[in-house]
Amino acid sequence: MTRTLILDLDGTLIDSAADLRAALNRLMAGRGLAPFTRPEVVAMIGDGVAALVTRGLAARGLPPDPAAVETFHADYSQHAADETLPYPGTAITLRRLAEQGWRLGVCTNKPEAPARSILRALGLEDLVGSVTGGDGPRKPNPRHMLAAVAAAGGTPDRALALGDHANDILAARAAGMQGIFAEWGYGPAAMATGAIATAASIEDVPLLANRLLD
Repeated sequence: MTRTLILDLDGTLIDSAADLRAALNRLMAGRGLAPFTRPEVVAMIGDGVAALVTRGLAARGLPPDPAAVETFHADYSQHAADETLPYPGTAITLRRLAEQGWRLGVCTNKPEAPARSILRALGLEDLVGSVTGGDGPRKPNPRHMLAAVAAAGGTPDRALALGDHANDILAARAAGMQGIFAEWGYGPAAMATGAIATAASIEDVPLLANRLLD
């Protein structure tokens, strides 16, 4: 029977914090505001572009600003893969999973266009069967996860999710799936609550996933 693994992007397949930080700091500089450190930006990642910008503005004492979100999105889209890299072992792990018969899909709160451009630039786009971005419902909304499973050609009863954020685990559980927490990503260990298992590195995922859904 078909087995499906739905993969988070930022903090799971790729380390994108440098480019997100650079874009956010360019936005801040344009408004005469102080820049953020990498740890500060990492703590803001996980709920999509609008949330990242809103959190950045709030940290500088400013209210939400839709125009700032648009400015960030336009700028980041042009620089989304300047310094972003896949985590070590990502490509070989995706190939191994595909060889073992897994259907793979990306489910990210990042808008689909920059998500695809990053995957393409890093040579990962052809290794995943589908990409479902956060242009509509976003994790932890289970509709986002269910759409990703359907796009990958799977069914929730034969699917697992892998991610580094509580949103990934919550969305999976609400969609009737089990989630594996990615320990190497941005989320603190407390976000693993509710996960069926944790993985120390992406290279551990094939063996773990096969044990969970044989």
